[in-house]
Amino acid sequence: MRRFLIWSALAVVIGLALAGGGYWAYWNFYARFQPVTIIRNQAEIQRLLDEASWVSGGGGGEPLYIIGYRDSASAQRFEREEAEKLRAGGVEVRVIVFARPDREGQVQSTPVERATVAELWLSRDWSLYQRWTATPSRDWTAAGIPASDGNLARSAVVDASRQFVTRLNALMRDAGAPTGYPLVVWRDREGFLKACACADARSWAFVRDDLNAPDSVAPDGVETPGPGMDSGLPVPGDGSSESLPYPILPPIPPAGQTIPGQTGDETAIPGTTPPRPVTPVSPPQATQQDDTTFF
Repeated sequence: MRRFLIWSALAVVIGLALAGGGYWAYWNFYARFQPVTIIRNQAEIQRLLDEASWVSGGGGGEPLYIIGYRDSASAQRFEREEAEKLRAGGVEVRVIVFARPDREGQVQSTPVERATVAELWLSRDWSLYQRWTATPSRDWTAAGIPASDGNLARSAVVDASRQFVTRLNALMRDAGAPTGYPLVVWRDREGFLKACACADARSWAFVRDDLNAPDSVAPDGVETPGPGMDSGLPVPGDGSSESLPYPILPPIPPAGQTIPGQTGDETAIPGTTPPRPVTPVSPPQATQQDDTTFF
């Protein structure tokens, strides 16, 4: 009886350990990367997103919001690698940028960054956003953009971007959604508001699946060669360095004539053996034998 109790207790301990390990593996490798459905504060979160000054390249369709700051490497990577896939799925990608506030006396944004954020919130210029993100931060001078520091109106716009993020994060935490950047917010096919703190690339596939977006798209302007289309491979005479030029052939004279200054052998292609003259052969003559003609 004692041995039975010992083995029973050991089996229970092993079972609990396996169940705990399986749940941890499920959460660590799968569940924690899934988007969160917002149950609380949906109306207020949607109002904040609608009132924010987002920028977009267009495309129509259901909006998807990407909230982040300029120097967030994960936000820049998400937009660079996923935005075109989401647009291909019929989604309009809207970007909301903000300037991080000072933290414990440490400045987390630069004057040119604050000036650019203020200009984007005021003008919502997509081309300006593209130029800004395509330029390394250390090389961006915000040329032609009024400074926000020392400008009461533009400083208020920068503060408004910070207040927007502070309020949004508070609502997200109250709804049980994680916070982090990029913070991606959208509505699924059933109309429920969802959020993803997509700093980890393992969560991106869940966003694509939820919006029925493709896993990959062809580069702009590149088409897959089909029947009758140019595959891009070098062909003879196309002028590429890998192809051989066509030989320059002399003109073919009419029958019984030669080109002045040339003989029959000079019409051969340079570097090849001249063709041997062909002796004409007369056709066979018919003979009659036993009322049958043979050739």
